[in-house]
Order: sequence, then C-alpha cells, then structure tokens
Amino acid sequence: SGWRIVMLTRLPPVSPFSIVNYAYGLTAVSLKDYMLGTAIGIIPGTAAYIYLGTILGDVARREHRDRTALEWGLYICGFIATVIVCVYIMRLAKAALARHAIKE
Repeated sequence: SGWRIVMLTRLPPVSPFSIVNYAYGLTAVSLKDYMLGTAIGIIPGTAAYIYLGTILGDVARREHRDRTALEWGLYICGFIATVIVCVYIMRLAKAALARHAIKE
C-alpha cells in the first residue's frame, strides 16, 4: 500500500514536497509506488490551480467578450465545488493516514 500513502500525502496542496520527498527516501517505498502515488495524488491540486489560473487570467485580461450571468455563475459554482472537494479529500487523506499510523 506504499502508493496509497504517497498519494494521500500528495493530495493536500500545502504539504512540503521537498521534505516529504526526503522522508520517502528513508522509507521502503519503491520507486514505482512513489511515482504512481505522486502522479495520482497531484491531479486534484493541479486541476484546481489550472482552473483558478484560467479564471484569474480572464479577469486580468478583461477580455472584450462579455460573459453571461450563467457563465459567471458556473465559474463561481465550479470554484466553490473545487474548494469543497479539495477540503473533503484532505480530510479523507488525514483520516486514512491516522488510521494507517495507528495500525503500525
């Protein structure tokens, strides 16, 4: 279950990757598990950053095309949903890590 632990530590976008990388170097996690867990675990945070960057880029450029109220509503609802999903995933990851730490 090495890849799961790696994935769970990658899900929260605030975890310090360089410190966690060194910690995994001290453990028995295989390179395959490390790469798989990292690849899966960074997807939600990366998607959230891309989404936020797209929205902020449109606002900063003040594009000439006016957005409808529906489009802005979708942007706002999408951003709120992204934040909620990220917080939910972080809580799941924290609980899973706590359960795993208790077992060992």
